[in-house]
Amino acid sequence: MSDVVATPSGPSAFAAPGPLGRIWRRVRMLGPWLMVVPVAGAVGWVQAFDPTNGKEGPLGPCAWHLLFGVNGPGCGGTRAFYYLIHGDLVDAVRMHLPFVLAVPFLLYGWLAWALSTVGVRLPMRRPGKRWLVAYVVFFVLFTTVLRNLPSQPFAWFDIPNTAHRLW
Repeated sequence: MSDVVATPSGPSAFAAPGPLGRIWRRVRMLGPWLMVVPVAGAVGWVQAFDPTNGKEGPLGPCAWHLLFGVNGPGCGGTRAFYYLIHGDLVDAVRMHLPFVLAVPFLLYGWLAWALSTVGVRLPMRRPGKRWLVAYVVFFVLFTTVLRNLPSQPFAWFDIPNTAHRLW
């Protein structure tokens, strides 16, 4: 008889029989559907506190703009989300181009994940490191430098802020 004992490793470790395995399978099956809850909450929040009305929202002024006086990485994200759920792609792009570019990929990833829980497999291709690094560089460069330039075409992306200056 051999002294070698097979031990589960990797993803199959979670598929082990028993109560822990059953709980893990349920969590994996419900995961994408549970993601609907925070997204629905975000839609409700944006609907209740319209970020495009020119008034300061309940979260207060944009901290980045308040501190540095220019648009930052998060500036315009809430307004872009608002415009997207209302079908206004042009204004969504104006508010936060990198966010709008990421949305189709995020939606496809969620859809593939959700359909996999019911046995439907969509072709899934993960982006390579070069694509991820390129997106991060584009995101940082665009949101902190390019859209703060006063010349066209970048001035079109400048976001009117509702932040109140402290000084």
